[in-house]
Amino acid sequence: MALGLVILSLALVTVYFRESSGGALHEAQRIAVSILTPFEVAAERVARPFQDAYGWTTDLLSAKDENEELQKEVEALRQQVVANETAAQENEELKELLQFVRGKEFPDDFDHVATRVLIQPQTVFRHEVVVAAGSSDGVRVDDPVVTPEGLAGTVTEVTPNSAKVRLITDPQSAASALVLETQAAGIVLRGPSDESLDLDRVAKTARVEPGNIVVTSGARVGKYESLFPYGIPIGLVESVSQRDVDLFKRIQVAPLVDFDSLHEVVVLVEKRRKG
Repeated sequence: MALGLVILSLALVTVYFRESSGGALHEAQRIAVSILTPFEVAAERVARPFQDAYGWTTDLLSAKDENEELQKEVEALRQQVVANETAAQENEELKELLQFVRGKEFPDDFDHVATRVLIQPQTVFRHEVVVAAGSSDGVRVDDPVVTPEGLAGTVTEVTPNSAKVRLITDPQSAASALVLETQAAGIVLRGPSDESLDLDRVAKTARVEPGNIVVTSGARVGKYESLFPYGIPIGLVESVSQRDVDLFKRIQVAPLVDFDSLHEVVVLVEKRRKG
């Protein structure tokens, strides 16, 4: 059967090529083409929307996959940039701390414990942070905490591996202080806002001007005994005023430490108390 079909096909091909263009086989081919062409055109028109839809869907899925991959790459690069910037910032802060503890301003009677801030202030009413150094590092309650810019606060609670620090902007904080240029003495307390301090108990006869530097006095003032060595910068005098009925001057001080970006600090450990 198959052999017969092959022989018949060969015979038709032979006759087709040998006959003239007006032969019966050529005429039959033209008729078949004219009959089938409309069906082919119709079939193509029907199939084209499906082909286009398939191609569009395929391209869309491919573009979506590529977009997801690009987003993953962008996110990975963003995280790497953030990590690099964070590492660079921490490196700069550590360099500043190192320069500070090696500088002439560092108090002679104290050793240092450099550490990072683990927990920032949790409420607007209590200005406290937790640092990653504790009793195992020699940190004790009442140890001063500073930055290269100035006074940050004091240690109030200690565990073996961490410590709670009350910032000088906390309502419960107080530090004996003086104006560096005139030696006018007073007490630094929290001011009317988070960004300001008050230098209280300064005599009305004392000379204080805006721009003066306020530092720790390292001495007892009234009932307050200083926990800080002499000369740690606290802030700059912003305004000075007084009324006839006032017993003391009204002095507002801008802190030198930026408490909104407190990441690295130094705990001052008095040498005779260390250990």
